[in-house]
Amino acid sequence: MRKSLLALLFLAASGVVHGAVGLKEGHPERYTVVKGDTLWGISGRFLNKPWQWPEIWQVNPQIDNPHLIYPGDVLSLVYIDGQPRIQLERGSSRGTVKLSPQVRATPIAEAIPTIPLEAINAFLISNRIVDTPEAFEQAPYVVAGNAERVISGKGDRVYARGDFSDAQSVYGLFRQGKAYRDPKTDEFLGINADDIGTASMVTDEDDIATLTLSRSTQEVRPGDRLFATEERSINSTFLPSEPSEPIDGLILDVPRGVSQIGQFDVVTLNKGKRDGLVEGSVLAVYKTGETVRDRVTGDRVKIPDERSGLLMVFRTYDKLSYGLVLAASRQLAVMDKVRNP
Repeated sequence: MRKSLLALLFLAASGVVHGAVGLKEGHPERYTVVKGDTLWGISGRFLNKPWQWPEIWQVNPQIDNPHLIYPGDVLSLVYIDGQPRIQLERGSSRGTVKLSPQVRATPIAEAIPTIPLEAINAFLISNRIVDTPEAFEQAPYVVAGNAERVISGKGDRVYARGDFSDAQSVYGLFRQGKAYRDPKTDEFLGINADDIGTASMVTDEDDIATLTLSRSTQEVRPGDRLFATEERSINSTFLPSEPSEPIDGLILDVPRGVSQIGQFDVVTLNKGKRDGLVEGSVLAVYKTGETVRDRVTGDRVKIPDERSGLLMVFRTYDKLSYGLVLAASRQLAVMDKVRNP
């Protein structure tokens, strides 16, 4: 997972500018990467639209791992055939790369990530959306803890009832959270499954299984549901880009439970794969304008929506997705709108 995180948004860089790239006013001509930088933050120093970074990235095949950037590396803005390009010069701490046969080991963890990974790690690893209520109702569930305990935790044994697969030995424990409906159409979109822990199968006799809790985020109770670990790979190779389809959506929820949303908060959107969103889609956030009374005419007037932030989708489901707020000029809130940037 860590290694895949580090190729990130440069994987699609072709060196060809596909559209007008707006350089940010006051952009540096050279920038030295420091520890704690992210690729998103660096691209924001050079570009008005950071997701256009792959269009100006100049890959130098003579440099070892040219798609990775490390603290101490120097990025220079140059012009080739009249088009802006960013060139990479390896920092002195990494040594000079020579075109000669050699074996060279480099700690991958040193390379800088696209975004602050600590903000989304829990959502990449454990959080999930369940598409239908029936999926919860039909999933195996905890019936009791060891010695008839009502509450269990890490290291305890629990007993569960349901249909278990012979090929599955590890299960995630979840508690049914919020059920989401589209505010405009009332269509059922999915259920947030609150992560409770992880359990390993010990024995399975008839429809009763004995499991050991290897991880718990809170107490495990009778009625908590067990789901097989997701077969999908954890995709963390984010390529920030504008959605291929027009998006007109809403922020439905903040999984962390806060009411006001700011930078690096995770939000749930009412749009997903079927709407054209992919992991890495960048969306603009608009603060919904209030409806006020015109004191002169007495009319009710709606104030225009105001662009107030930017987010990137990092996990998608069919009808819903998770996004990370990358920038916010003011506090955001549930029911704010998201659109193409």
